[in-house]
Amino acid sequence: MTAVALLGDDVFVVLFRTQQRIDVYDTMTLTLQRYITVPGLGDYISGLVACSNNSCLYASDFDNNSVHRVDLSGSNAVMKWSVARRPAGLSVNSEHNLLVVSQDERKLQIFTTHGTLLQNIQLQADIECPRHAVQLPTGQFLVSHYGILKLHGISLVGVDGAVVRSYGGQKGSELTQMNEPRGLAVDREGRVLVADQSNNRLLVIDESLSSVHEMSVSVDGGLQGPRSLWYDQSRRRLYIGEWRGGRVIVIDSLKDFSTSTK
Repeated sequence: MTAVALLGDDVFVVLFRTQQRIDVYDTMTLTLQRYITVPGLGDYISGLVACSNNSCLYASDFDNNSVHRVDLSGSNAVMKWSVARRPAGLSVNSEHNLLVVSQDERKLQIFTTHGTLLQNIQLQADIECPRHAVQLPTGQFLVSHYGILKLHGISLVGVDGAVVRSYGGQKGSELTQMNEPRGLAVDREGRVLVADQSNNRLLVIDESLSSVHEMSVSVDGGLQGPRSLWYDQSRRRLYIGEWRGGRVIVIDSLKDFSTSTK
């Protein structure tokens, strides 16, 4: 499983080797309802996000350097456009525009819902392999990233692409370290939840990126490569998509990320 997203009563899931489709589950029963065919969709979808304002779903096509947009207002019409090389995580900002992270070109690109490029931000060299980004109310960005020689962690990045501050260090499993951080989610108080994929855990970092604790998740066999996160604040529900485990794990009654949960 590579990505999970939610809109209304539907949970959208993309599996590795997609067979050009996106599976749709019921948010309450978690049973498969249908699937959406997306012609030309590559095998590796590295990001998935839904937008309620524009009634659509976006998927980043890592292999074909493009984003696919699926209309969810009834037609399931699909369009796509080209983006910078190796698009990874996706998010939607407060202006309902799409934020795309490019792994190979180290770029943050912001598009309108129909693919018009609004911003093209070059990240500085400290960020070797960006994986996911979210835009904060300040206009700045939180970016998860890692690399062979560089920091495995989270960086606060300005609108000019420069790093303001970071949390993390060399790859490792201590609480102050990460190993391939991927998906991000932010609660109302600005706390950041990070899918620390190769450490099989979720980390919560405060708004200032200065302190961290692990979110305890009780699930059979433990977390197995958590990669994609979707936090439904209205339902107080967190969805975790696993890479190695192939599961979507759901945590209910999660008001925020301030404390660990069982």
